[in-house]
Amino acid sequence: MTEGRIYNFSAGPSILPEEVLKKAQGEMMNYEGSGMSVLEMSHRSKVYDEIITAAEAKMRSVMGIPDNYKVLFLQGGATGMFAALPMNLGKTGTADYIISGNFSGNAYKEGKKFLKDARVAATSEADNFSHIPKQDELTLNPDADYVHICENNTIFGTKYKYLPETGNVPLVADLSSCILSEPVDVTKYGVIYAGVQKNLAPAGVAVVIIRDDLLGHAAANTPNVWDFTKEADKKSMLNTPPTYQIYIIKLVLEWIESLGGLEAMKKRNMEKAAVLYDYLDGQDFYKTSAAKEDRSMMNVCFRTGDADLDAKFVKESVTKGFSNLKGHRLVGGMRASIYNAMPKEGVEALVAFMKEFAEANK
Repeated sequence: MTEGRIYNFSAGPSILPEEVLKKAQGEMMNYEGSGMSVLEMSHRSKVYDEIITAAEAKMRSVMGIPDNYKVLFLQGGATGMFAALPMNLGKTGTADYIISGNFSGNAYKEGKKFLKDARVAATSEADNFSHIPKQDELTLNPDADYVHICENNTIFGTKYKYLPETGNVPLVADLSSCILSEPVDVTKYGVIYAGVQKNLAPAGVAVVIIRDDLLGHAAANTPNVWDFTKEADKKSMLNTPPTYQIYIIKLVLEWIESLGGLEAMKKRNMEKAAVLYDYLDGQDFYKTSAAKEDRSMMNVCFRTGDADLDAKFVKESVTKGFSNLKGHRLVGGMRASIYNAMPKEGVEALVAFMKEFAEANK
């Protein structure tokens, strides 16, 4: 860790790889001899076209995206896509939503505005979203336009370890907080989308990976900037895209490649998560709520059981060089978001502090 930097456990916008920040710093004033910063560059210029083209190519290479899928870099973040998806995919106006946390619930609420029939196929709300609904809990409509899930739940610390069987109905998945954390089989999805501010870049972009046969069905009143077909035809440059964020996406993908790709990233993330979960499972001062079989590698939620003690933990953690360990306002407690760029040493340092705090406050 570079001197002066802290361990940032924010759920998003979140930590970026130091190697990427240093590369961007070195290219800030003069990108590859162009005489200007990427921040100043015309999105219509040849040099920027090479950046966005490389970003898409790297995304395809790292994730293994087949040729019959389009890769889009859009504005509005994942929340914008909550509305864009039913606008683009609502052929019959029906869709199923599996609600496993706050953001899948928000996607459902947004979908209801644009669909004739948005249905809750299953929800784990009754147990405060501590588990992921299993296949036998789902009530799916075989005639739905799509089935929507959020794979990783940042607020509640849960993650799908299976993909719902949806028959011929396309699976649409929000991967905002787990994209690029491990390999995925893109062919099992109709659409993958993600806000980039967890594992990819500064906030401001939604990456959308959509199968070709799902294009061409947008409602007539769909805004042009969220019409997937129009954006695909213009290679994500229907209007001025978030140019600098897309440049950082390219650098982050190059960094992942340098580490060995997504298999290596998964191993790295499993090792980091094990450091924290092994400690939590071996003591009784801190409590967890997420079902063990559904635990997230990216977001680890815990608490002492005493709100005042939780607040003391968060306050003292700042003095030890940690940041953003306070849990989401909906659930309280603490949350350590250990995305791709968090080094294992950061998790080990956190566990050392947790042990020290527990000993001093028993």
